[in-house]
Amino acid sequence: MTQIDRPFRCRRHRSPGPASRAAAVASALVIGLAGCSEGSGAPHHGPGTKRPAAKAGPVWRTAPGSIAALGDSITVGFDACTVLSDCPEVSWATGTDPKVDSLARRLVKNPAKHSWNYARTGALMSELPDQIAAAAVHKPELVTVLIGANDACRSDVRAMTPAKAFRAGFERSMEKLRRALPRTQVYVAAVPDLLRLWSEGRKNPLGKQVWKLGICGSMLRNPDDLTWSAERRREKVRHRVMAYNQALAQVCRKDALCRFDASVFDYRFTGRQLSTWDWFHPGMRGQRELAELAFRTITRADSRT
Repeated sequence: MTQIDRPFRCRRHRSPGPASRAAAVASALVIGLAGCSEGSGAPHHGPGTKRPAAKAGPVWRTAPGSIAALGDSITVGFDACTVLSDCPEVSWATGTDPKVDSLARRLVKNPAKHSWNYARTGALMSELPDQIAAAAVHKPELVTVLIGANDACRSDVRAMTPAKAFRAGFERSMEKLRRALPRTQVYVAAVPDLLRLWSEGRKNPLGKQVWKLGICGSMLRNPDDLTWSAERRREKVRHRVMAYNQALAQVCRKDALCRFDASVFDYRFTGRQLSTWDWFHPGMRGQRELAELAFRTITRADSRT
């Protein structure tokens, strides 16, 4: 074994005299090669040395133990049971009615104690941070978000929330959620296709009469008007909804514990899934379909968004 191969023990050396300078230089070289001089850098990993294992990222759990629901009138079951009233018992997210079979009923062992609904009828994206603050108190393992229809359903297209403001609002909301709930999973549903809502709901004469009361004027005003200007107006609303969904998907994709569900926009619902009170909100059948779509996304084994 040569001197370099032989184990070396670092020790103090007295300053060498003139006769020992050559030996001192050689000794310094050996010390440098052995890597045990004072202030040496990171330890050397030889061929047989195991490197520290990389930390695994957060893992999506397909069976969360508690749920907090955020959003607007869809999530509180507005007009699903009685006219002009919230009906949270049939909510797709936290409802207790077995006919809907909500997410809470499917996923949570004790929904009455471990699910909370902070959605509000008429809520806009700008109100989502306040809902997050209320839900964070419970430290839910899953938060569901379905919001944005009211940002597009205004009296006129000019009153719709700009796409940039909508994106900025969701970014702020996710930042607030992560500060308060760093390990909570987030399910984000796409804003439903309002143009399909118009095309299906207008088939019902009573529904069109109800729409005259001022429901979603940007899309549903004058439902039988098929002129170029009316069709152009409806397309603007649809494009704005698509821009909202793009923002939701892109922001969600940056978060390892967030899943965006595009199927809520793509779902080919009919009048059978709409409320018979306003032909706008989901009825009980619609709520059940929303619960099924969300369940599929949340319990999917992979993390595609």
